[in-house]
Amino acid sequence: MAGIVVVGAGQAGASLAAKVRALGYDGPVTLIGEEPAPPYQRPPLSKGYLLRDMDLERLYLRAPSFWKENEINLKLSAPVTSIDRSAKTLVAGDESIPYEKLALTMGSRPRLIPAAWGGDLRGVYTIRTLADADAMAAEFQSGRKLLIIGGGYLGLEAAAVGVKLGLEITLIEMAPRILQRVAAPPTSDYFRRLHCSHGVNILENIGIDRLTGDARVSSADLSNGMKIPADFVIVAIGVTPTTSIAEEAELEIENGIRTDAQGRTSDPNIWSAGECASFPYKGRRIRLESVGNAIDHAELVARNMLGACESYEAKPWFWSDQYDVKLQIAGLNAGYDRIVQRNGDHERSLSMWYYGGGRLLAVDAINEPRAYMAGKRIIEAGQTVAPEHVADLSKDAKALLLLAARF
Repeated sequence: MAGIVVVGAGQAGASLAAKVRALGYDGPVTLIGEEPAPPYQRPPLSKGYLLRDMDLERLYLRAPSFWKENEINLKLSAPVTSIDRSAKTLVAGDESIPYEKLALTMGSRPRLIPAAWGGDLRGVYTIRTLADADAMAAEFQSGRKLLIIGGGYLGLEAAAVGVKLGLEITLIEMAPRILQRVAAPPTSDYFRRLHCSHGVNILENIGIDRLTGDARVSSADLSNGMKIPADFVIVAIGVTPTTSIAEEAELEIENGIRTDAQGRTSDPNIWSAGECASFPYKGRRIRLESVGNAIDHAELVARNMLGACESYEAKPWFWSDQYDVKLQIAGLNAGYDRIVQRNGDHERSLSMWYYGGGRLLAVDAINEPRAYMAGKRIIEAGQTVAPEHVADLSKDAKALLLLAARF
């Protein structure tokens, strides 16, 4: 009996495999990962694990014994190289594996600096896998010079870790400001001030011409003519969905593996969830890169693979920890035309409320958990709250919830 096969043993794949078992499916379940480690958390790789505050066992999503106890066949170090849709088989490593239903949960891969620009020099790293974090761990020694390419959340988190471990850090961002793709100018301004106050040298609106060195990186030539010395480099310039085997199998691709609202691909026997999948959302198609989406989307697909026929109602939320600052984000700010900034209880806490066409779209809450929870509840309920109420600091988070109304 072929059963259910899940390709990709990250957060989405692990959640999906565990869920089909929890729902009572008693057929064969196979979970295939290309890495040697059992399913683990990725967010701590750029935070607690890199700081050495979290050991390997705490990274694991489940105790290693879980998979055997639940009769989930966990195949590791087994990259999938092809899918034969007509025969309903796939090749993983040197093995041909049949499936009744297949789920693709391969996540994303980091964008790289081209080899022609020095991206293949030793000492140039990305932060995506456990192997990446382990490979660079010895580089984090006090007094060394770290160059970070990319001013998104991952790059900023790596900078915060480097500061705590005593490194000299330069961060360059090609866009006019850090966090430009994901946040409004006030949020960018807050985190720029935060990092500069810790000694990080942030250079915006500047790219790299190339990384230089004799076999190992030693410096970077920037687009403005500057030359920055570097003992090692972290590249954090975004990710792309892992779709190659889906493309070769001629599944529909649209900003990831194209799925319907239930998570089914263009092949009725193949499903997809997590970062590699795009899906309908409020009249458009999106792909979400977050732990919350990986879990929720995967568990919905698990139910649908067993016949539930439910549509995915994404509830986007994200977070980032930098120094002693916690940023929490609810909703998606795409298409915003107005921002209301609301100060918190102390000078280092505030929130940004994004509006589009008079409707609340998203909230960035910086050291403001009550604002985050209020905004999240309002957005997920399909409601909005008037900008003038948000701007009125005499109204607390509880009052904003009471003032919320369906849009």
